[in-house]
Amino acid sequence: MNWTEKLLLWYSENKRSFIWRTTKEPYHIWISEVILQQTRTSQGLPYYKNFLKSFPLLSDLATADENEVLKLWQGLGYYSRARNLHATAKYIHFKCGGIFPSSFDDLIKLKGVGDYTASAIASICYDIPEAVVDGNVYRFLARYFGIDTPINSGPAHKLFKSKAMDLIDKQKPGDFNQALMEFGSIQCTPQNPSCQGCPFSIKCVAFNQDKIAIFPYKIKKTKIKKRHFNFLVISDKKNRYLIEQRTQKGIWKQLYQFPLLESDEEINNINSLINHDDFPSIQGLSESEIILWNSEPILHKLSHQILWAHFWILPTNESFKEGLSLKQLESLPVPVIIQNFMKIFFSFAS
Repeated sequence: MNWTEKLLLWYSENKRSFIWRTTKEPYHIWISEVILQQTRTSQGLPYYKNFLKSFPLLSDLATADENEVLKLWQGLGYYSRARNLHATAKYIHFKCGGIFPSSFDDLIKLKGVGDYTASAIASICYDIPEAVVDGNVYRFLARYFGIDTPINSGPAHKLFKSKAMDLIDKQKPGDFNQALMEFGSIQCTPQNPSCQGCPFSIKCVAFNQDKIAIFPYKIKKTKIKKRHFNFLVISDKKNRYLIEQRTQKGIWKQLYQFPLLESDEEINNINSLINHDDFPSIQGLSESEIILWNSEPILHKLSHQILWAHFWILPTNESFKEGLSLKQLESLPVPVIIQNFMKIFFSFAS
C-alpha cells in the first residue's frame, strides 16, 4: 500500500461527518471553504447553515444588500471574506449567467478565491486533480518529509503544492484533499499529535528524529500593532444615536461603529478626552454628563493588532436628524466589540 492509498484508507475510517461533505454543489462548497478560512469548524458550522438558509441560491446572495451579508457574517472576523463573497456572487450571477466556473484557471480569477479555495472547489466538485495547501497540509507534510522551508516564506507554497501534487490521487482528488486536511486537523495536530498508532509514523522524519515540536518552521511573526480606541456613544433627547461606517482600508471595512477617536495612549479621564485634537464639536453636550462606561479598557485581539477600547457615554439635548434608534442600530453589521457593548449597555438602558 503506497502513501496515498494509506491516507485514503485512514480517511475512510476516520473522517468526520459534515453537512458540506454531502454535496458537490459548487456554490455550497465555495461558501463552506470561505467560511472555514481562519475559522474553527465548530464556529463556522452555524454560519454556514445560516448563510444557506438566508441565501439558498447563488442568485439570492448576489441580489442581497451588502449590509445583510455583513450582518450574517458578524462575529466571524476577516470581513473582507464576506465582501469578496458578495462581489463574486454578483459577478457570477450578472456576468456569467449564474453558471459557476468549472475550471481551476477560471476559479482562481474570482475575487477572494485563491489557490486553496480554487483547488478545493475544482477537486471536490469537478474531480480536477489540483492539490490544496493549507495550515494542516503544511504541518503534516513538513513533519513527515522533514521539510525545513519556513511555511510563511515566499518559496513555501510552491514547494508544498508540488509535493502534494506528486501525491494526489488523480481518480479521487476531492477525497484526497479532504483526507490531507482532515489528517492534519485531527491526527497530526499542532499540539500533542497522535503519533502512537499513526499509520505514517514509521517513516515520519519529525517523529523519528524527535522534532515534532519543531516542524513546521516559521519565520518570526509580524510585529503586533497596539491601538487605543475611544468610542463616543452620542445620543440625543429622543435616545437616537450617531453612527458611522468604516470606509477606509484596514480592519472592519464597511462595518458600522459609534464615532471613534483613536489615541496614542490610553484616555481614562474626561479632560483628556475633550482636549484631544480630534474630539468632535458636539452641540448640546454638557461635559458634566459625560460618563466613562468602562474604567478598565476592553482588550480585543486581532491577527496582527491589539486594541484597547473605552466607551464614552455622551448624552445631549439635541435632536439628531441622522440619529438611529436602538432597533435601527441592531440591524446594522458591527464589529464584535461594538455588538458586545450594545448587548450590555442597551439591556440596562431599556
